[in-house]
Amino acid sequence: MKLVERKMGKVVQVLVGNVADTLEKLPIDSCQIKYEGFVGDIHAGLTMKTGGRQPHYPKDTQIRNYRQVSIVSVEELQSIADRMGIDEIMPGWIGANLAVEGIPHLTLLPPSTRIEFAGGAVLVVDGENLPCIHPGKIIQQNFPNLDGLAETFPKYSLGRRGVVAWVECPGTIQTGNEITLHIPHQESWPLNN
Repeated sequence: MKLVERKMGKVVQVLVGNVADTLEKLPIDSCQIKYEGFVGDIHAGLTMKTGGRQPHYPKDTQIRNYRQVSIVSVEELQSIADRMGIDEIMPGWIGANLAVEGIPHLTLLPPSTRIEFAGGAVLVVDGENLPCIHPGKIIQQNFPNLDGLAETFPKYSLGRRGVVAWVECPGTIQTGNEITLHIPHQESWPLNN
């Protein structure tokens, strides 16, 4: 498989959260990454139970956890905030584990892109993190004087919400790490054939 290797972007925030009733995550300086995901994060685990994002399985079926890590771009978050008419969206409000800058159109990275960090960790992109209303509810809490933010978040974040990934190689990720992308060649699949 032909790969494009590109050094671009850097980590501006590392975040972890382990409270079951909220997506919200808190920034930390660095995190140990294991095969299960970010140590101490609620989404860590080799497997996960299915829900609304996996309608082809009965609810609560145990499957491989391809959503161990959520990655967002500060540029895309600002674009969403601008479209929603607010000053900012903090990465922790929408459940991100990593906020990066300097990777234009992060959400459009193709599946199987490898994201390599100086501390040895390598994450593999599964695909776009499709938006839902739950992060919008946290955004709404932070702007109580504005109405309708929870409902508009999914609409304005489509194609800008970031990606989900899984751990291919353990290591450490810390704020300020430069990023190397290993982007696979992609052909358009001929859907109509």
